[in-house]
Amino acid sequence: MFELVIALGAGLISFLSPCVLPLIPGYISYISGSSLNELIEKKNINLIPIILFTVGFSIVFIIFGAASTFLGQILLQNSFELRIIAGLVIIMFSLHIIGIINIKILNYEKRIDTSISSNFFSPILIGMAFAFGWTPCIGPILGSILVLAATEESLSKGILLLTFYSFGLAIPFILSGYLIQRFLIFSKNFKKNIKLVSKIGGIILLITGILIITNQLQALGYYLLDIFPFLQKFG
Repeated sequence: MFELVIALGAGLISFLSPCVLPLIPGYISYISGSSLNELIEKKNINLIPIILFTVGFSIVFIIFGAASTFLGQILLQNSFELRIIAGLVIIMFSLHIIGIINIKILNYEKRIDTSISSNFFSPILIGMAFAFGWTPCIGPILGSILVLAATEESLSKGILLLTFYSFGLAIPFILSGYLIQRFLIFSKNFKKNIKLVSKIGGIILLITGILIITNQLQALGYYLLDIFPFLQKFG
């Protein structure tokens, strides 16, 4: 499904956004209970807290996706209007990401205190706090995927959509913890390209919004299934 590719890519772009990428070493250090220098010196890093952290934010994202799809099903009798509104909202978010317009409410950043005791559930709770404490970069991208989920015809597809978004964000996060030394080098060199990646992500979402309004997203999906039949397993 084309939507799953979009969701996976959106998760990756969220990871590479200027509000997330620079904070990754701090998050990894905090949830692992080790300083950054200690992490660099360690040969074997405990990935369990990092994985649990990604589980935490994935739970919240998937719940939001299920809620969006459920709401979309309630409005299904007005499917034409829902499709047009969804396309327009995604286009609006994409223009904000590209920098053509500035939606002030999307520049609001909420920080949540995560000073909790260290135990098995702490990384999950911190991950959930991360998901709720939106940053300006994640908001428009995730919002676009949630709007896309609202247009899905079944609850399972909406959940699958946000699962793929979570994968796109979680996989590089876990790899960053495992390869912390290489990640620090990558992060330092990549900073100059962050804005470019955000704009590319915005353009992709803009195209997605246009395809939704013109009712061509499904047609493109069928075309991709003809080229990549294995994608039917995810549909």
